[in-house]
Amino acid sequence: MKHAINTSGNTSNGPSIRHAFSHRRIGLFEALFVVAALATYVFADTYLALATSVLIMAVFALSLDLAQGYTGIETLGHAAFFGSGAYAAGLFAMHVGQDAFVGLAIGAVAGAVVGLVTGIAVLRVSGLTQIMLTLTCSTLLYELGNVAKAFTMGDDGLTGYTIAPLFGRLTFDIYGHTAYVYAFCVLVLVYLFARYLVNSPLGLTAQGIRDNPVRMALLGVRVGTRRLVMYTIAAAIAGIAGALSAQVNNIVALDTLGFTLSANVLVMVALGGPGRLYGAILGAAVFVVLSDRAAAIDPVNWLAALGVVLILVVRFAPDGLVARFATRRRERRPAAAAKEVA
Repeated sequence: MKHAINTSGNTSNGPSIRHAFSHRRIGLFEALFVVAALATYVFADTYLALATSVLIMAVFALSLDLAQGYTGIETLGHAAFFGSGAYAAGLFAMHVGQDAFVGLAIGAVAGAVVGLVTGIAVLRVSGLTQIMLTLTCSTLLYELGNVAKAFTMGDDGLTGYTIAPLFGRLTFDIYGHTAYVYAFCVLVLVYLFARYLVNSPLGLTAQGIRDNPVRMALLGVRVGTRRLVMYTIAAAIAGIAGALSAQVNNIVALDTLGFTLSANVLVMVALGGPGRLYGAILGAAVFVVLSDRAAAIDPVNWLAALGVVLILVVRFAPDGLVARFATRRRERRPAAAAKEVA
């Protein structure tokens, strides 16, 4: 933290920025994630649609982790940014152009604008009031999407657009091969950016604000400005996730702005562990796969299975699954060292 700030509140660009990527080139989780992604593509191509949903939700969960896990912003309306990005990308493809990469950028801009505008009001308060304000903003956008049927098609969902082949060659086929590779590449890029961000001066000061905003303010850090910047960046990444969903599925449902999606992504981050980027990815994978399998087994009571899993995680891994695994690894190292000495 000492390299991230000085008493005037400015960031220093030396050691902290180099630390952002030199901190760790590749870790165990990153290697396992790449191997699992490649194995899914090669050996489980019948589940590529489900795997693509996992990747999209992982991008969405990363955005919430930046806002909540790393900056301490409590929210129950994160779907507002996801839905804004989805509708922006869908409307762009329908009326302007079908380029996928430009559509992603449009989704990011839409999410960032909504995050910036709502953040000015949301970040003035804290605690329960902040949670209710985020929920209110998301609900207002949901109702706006429902009323503006001439643009959003309301409950029927925004359809009738197509996405051009990637690089003019890779068509989005019905088997989902292109969509899966596309979503995987977007997730990797977002993850690398997020890893750089949380180890940069801005990310380090955001973590300091999360832990003790009063002390950071006394050090000269502009707490409100830093929180707004992080909130806007998180909203932009959520917009990317929404745009990716719109492009892959060729439909934007009104539920992309709903409370259920906000609650689901919150559960994903809680499962994996807030404040850990790979925890968001793991939580998204566990939540989406478990939801799909539970719904296939019992379409009526599948939510009960999710509830039981969440209760067990909160009971035995209150800091998330990643923290639990990390604790077990640390406990095993002294035991292994003791055996070698003996």
